[in-house]
Amino acid sequence: MTDDTDLKDLSILGGGNEPGRKLETFPNHPCDRDYIVTLTSDEFTCLCPKTGQPDFAAITIEYVPDERIVESKSLKLYFWSFRNEGVFHEHVANMILDDLVEALEPRWCRVVADFGVRGGISISVDAEYNWDGND
Repeated sequence: MTDDTDLKDLSILGGGNEPGRKLETFPNHPCDRDYIVTLTSDEFTCLCPKTGQPDFAAITIEYVPDERIVESKSLKLYFWSFRNEGVFHEHVANMILDDLVEALEPRWCRVVADFGVRGGISISVDAEYNWDGND
């Protein structure tokens, strides 16, 4: 069960609502079991780095946690921090993956960024991390 020590490092949950790049985590109690956590958002926005036009995406994160689990409000504010950021689709998907891997040190993680059609072309980026036990 969740206990008070699980909450001690969570400063965003129950706090402010400002965008930021800090991903908070809490302990995974059944860390000896493999299971998949899936998080989805269809409200991701960023900007084209050249034109400044808005880009919209559905982001799906799947991961097998090891010792840490991402706290969802911090993830929401993390996504929000990209709203006025000029970034290519391929870069943002990999940046999200890298930040999740750094915060969670998961056994496995995948980020799928499915961007809406613009100029007749849609882009979907699938970035994946596999822990091999040798890191």
